[in-house]
Amino acid sequence: MTGQKDVRNILVTAPIEQRHLRALQQAAPLCQFRCRWAMAPISSLTASLPFTDLVDAPQVAQEDVDWADVILGNVSGKLLHGGGKLRWLQTNSAGVEEYIQPGVLAEGTALTNATGAYGLAISEHMLGMLLVVLKKLELYRDAQHKESWQSLGAVQSIYGSTVLVLGMGDIGGEFGKRCKALGAKVIGVRRTDAQKPDYADEVHLIGDLDRLLPLADVVAVTLPGTAATRNLLGREQIGKMKPGAVLLNVGRGTIVDTEALCDALESGALSGAGLDVTDPEPLPPGHRLWQIPTAVVTPHISGFYHLKETHERIIGIFVDNLGRFLRGEALRNQVDFATGYRKR
Repeated sequence: MTGQKDVRNILVTAPIEQRHLRALQQAAPLCQFRCRWAMAPISSLTASLPFTDLVDAPQVAQEDVDWADVILGNVSGKLLHGGGKLRWLQTNSAGVEEYIQPGVLAEGTALTNATGAYGLAISEHMLGMLLVVLKKLELYRDAQHKESWQSLGAVQSIYGSTVLVLGMGDIGGEFGKRCKALGAKVIGVRRTDAQKPDYADEVHLIGDLDRLLPLADVVAVTLPGTAATRNLLGREQIGKMKPGAVLLNVGRGTIVDTEALCDALESGALSGAGLDVTDPEPLPPGHRLWQIPTAVVTPHISGFYHLKETHERIIGIFVDNLGRFLRGEALRNQVDFATGYRKR
């Protein structure tokens, strides 16, 4: 990559504090910055999320996107429309499904994601959901509401269990490390062959999934939503899971057959599920998944900005990659448009 001397206009669509803006300006002193918010007015977030000195900004408009040479943060793909002068899009998300679709980004536009920012928050969320299900805490919470003081029987442990982690990136890796530290056997599943990380006891390719499913006490899905992962855990695969196993999904709801999962939970074939993503999403009122006692459902919030450290890591990626881009250096987290995954 050569130097980007003609880059002048940088649009920031993620919420940032004043100190973050100063860091970005220091990385690109010759550039103009516009701060816009891509999802909702900034003021609506300050009361509930851990921001202290946010830059006040309106919602992003088409004119802002057309003005930008560089965008730091997510915008609607409809605003990109495959044209304009955009040179590089750095998302504040790990998933980039919308941006790899034909006609969204012009050919030659660089795309990078925020891999590395979410592993801490999402892996801890996964661990929390897993412990809730294994210890029947969701059932005890229901019993609490009924003022019922009685045992609900045997529970399970992470210690001595076999945890199958689908996806060995930042999120899957951080979850695998935590399970290993608690005494689990960790089996990783990935798309391509690579060196086995220390936390994993075994690593297999996705083609071995059907053989591995019956071995696992816990199946944890951390994969992105792509054409290749859609319905990866269909009715046949869910039927092959070990009786009494737990399914966790923080990847995308489209990876799991929701109706087959509901059937398995209602029948007791699976002992529980922890889901931060669903299909459909948002999960509509009246859907039977809401009423399944052993399903723990959260509204796709395990990442986002709820943990302050996640926000700091995202801004750190912005600042570092902006400096790299302007110096003509290789960018972190470049996305392969053919697969939707980060390039190795």
